[in-house]
Amino acid sequence: MTVLLVLFTFIAFLLIDYFRTRNQVVRPVLEATAAAETRPRLQPALVAGFQVPENLRYHPGHTWALQESPNLVRVGMDDFATKLTGTVESFTLPQRGQWIRQGQKMCTIHRDGTAVDMVSPIEGTVADINEFVAQNPKLALNDPYGDGWLLTVQAPDAKTNFRNLIGGSLARWWTEEASNRLQQRIPLAVGALAQDGGVAMNDLTAHIPDAEWVELAKTFFLS
Repeated sequence: MTVLLVLFTFIAFLLIDYFRTRNQVVRPVLEATAAAETRPRLQPALVAGFQVPENLRYHPGHTWALQESPNLVRVGMDDFATKLTGTVESFTLPQRGQWIRQGQKMCTIHRDGTAVDMVSPIEGTVADINEFVAQNPKLALNDPYGDGWLLTVQAPDAKTNFRNLIGGSLARWWTEEASNRLQQRIPLAVGALAQDGGVAMNDLTAHIPDAEWVELAKTFFLS
């Protein structure tokens, strides 16, 4: 029931985004790329204690996508996911050349003898995996939007895939909603979550039983 509610909420976000942006002028890709190369790196917005970079698009399972070329997309886990995970022993990443589907299993997080899958924000063939994360899993938690990326994907239908993701004000709204749902599920985390513009703690679920963490992670990661 929770998953259905989340999906219905996500669909509502997409409809709002469509009507909000349909009359905006779309600039050529080359112009946007040139502008991106000349401006400084964007500082992530802080929403309910979690970093939400404006230049990324997000899947409601808390993974992100960045289009680096018309068909090449870099993906990773978002800041909310890292703080919900807290600690990690290892990642099981897909093989290069493996086909992954949007909204289906992308990788597996191993924590304290438990395992939870994360879903892919994009569909296509795995072009590369981050070997540094495979060797040092904490990198994905400490720098999820930088050196802690997980994989790159050759996505032949990237344009369509990105229409199914959220960004901008909708991504901030989604993060606030996720933060509120997390506080409802584990009230003891209320004091640990950001207050007055602060940053959420790195491990919000450190004191809950492993079985409860697995159920919680599967709910938020839609896996």
